[in-house]
Amino acid sequence: MDPVAGTPKVSKTDQEWREQLSPNEYAVLRQAATEPAWQGEYVDTKTTGVYECRGCGAELFRSQTKFESHCGWPSFYDPADSEAVILREDNSLGMRRTEVLCATCHGHLGHVFEGEGYATPTDQRYCINSIAVRLVPSE
Repeated sequence: MDPVAGTPKVSKTDQEWREQLSPNEYAVLRQAATEPAWQGEYVDTKTTGVYECRGCGAELFRSQTKFESHCGWPSFYDPADSEAVILREDNSLGMRRTEVLCATCHGHLGHVFEGEGYATPTDQRYCINSIAVRLVPSE
């Protein structure tokens, strides 16, 4: 993964990340892999709560901004806080995309797309890997 501007607030060695995360979580969060479409645990979830980073526990998204995009991954139209995520250009795989990273630990979350015509307040689709987040249900 390319370096990201700034120092993460949560910084661990590669070995520490490997010990904390499952192999699939590590592949997505630390190596920018993508989980298969339609297989993530939060694709169709309607539970009210907060989605936090599976790597560091930082609050990233809220269920109120989750919407049905029918793309195979959980989709949100806005992060919980503009400071919660870092956006960076991603030209891998012969495409121009915008990668979404956790601002706290710099873990790869997915990508954000704009101008797709969804009826959301931001016209953005944060396409997030389920395995990169954990839903904490509201009480």
